Amino acid sequence: MSAAAPPLPFEASRLPAHLAVIMDGNGRWAEARGLPRAAGHRAGTEGVNRVVRWCREWGLRHLTLYAFSEQNWGRPEEEVGALMSLLAEYVREQRAEILARRIRLRVIGDDLAPNGAGRLPGWVRAPLRALVEESARNEGMTLTLALSYGGREELARAARLLAEDVAAGRLRPEEVGEGAVRARLYAPDLPDPDLVLRTSGERRLSNFLLWQSAYAELCFLDCAWPELTAEELLAALQQFAARERRFGLTGAQARAARAAP
Repeated sequence: MSAAAPPLPFEASRLPAHLAVIMDGNGRWAEARGLPRAAGHRAGTEGVNRVVRWCREWGLRHLTLYAFSEQNWGRPEEEVGALMSLLAEYVREQRAEILARRIRLRVIGDDLAPNGAGRLPGWVRAPLRALVEESARNEGMTLTLALSYGGREELARAARLLAEDVAAGRLRPEEVGEGAVRARLYAPDLPDPDLVLRTSGERRLSNFLLWQSAYAELCFLDCAWPELTAEELLAALQQFAARERRFGLTGAQARAARAAP
């Protein structure tokens, strides 16, 4: 991982507890420079290293990165292979840093879920599972990688599990509510993201954390992921800190709720 983070320009208590990031623009960043797309993905991995260190040093509790979507399996075989190699390399090279900084690594997506489809190559899945297990008791920042992940696919899986439980008599239809759905998500104990950030100028969620992002603040940056600087990320975090989150209440009600002991 890279150099130390610059200091926060505001109180750490104003940070989002959970930052989720759509790391977009690696391929286009490379193409704009006459480089192969794989070079952009490698630069994107270096960006991951920087952002993970910054967020850990700033004191964020949860960071979730959209690393590989379910739809990404449809990309050219050569590009998918390069991404898998970079993922295995990341796990191997960052293992010591993750453990030394007391980071807990988690994975959401069909591949590492119980009864998952298992599309990740075994030579990627095995070291990834091992690091997830090895870091499970770490109490620093939780780093969650969304791999072979899709929000619609996650919700369809939850609906299927609910239907199976109702059919088996383990759950009554009237018990199917928000809590029952959440309990069947990939990581039901992971708090909802407070801020979802996307790079590269695109302004959409692209099937990322659709259930969990219902009340998230959204921030879209024009820079490609490999170009993201600490100053740009800090500006996004400062913008979040200035927003009033009401969760369906009036502003006066929300302020009163925050002020209550």
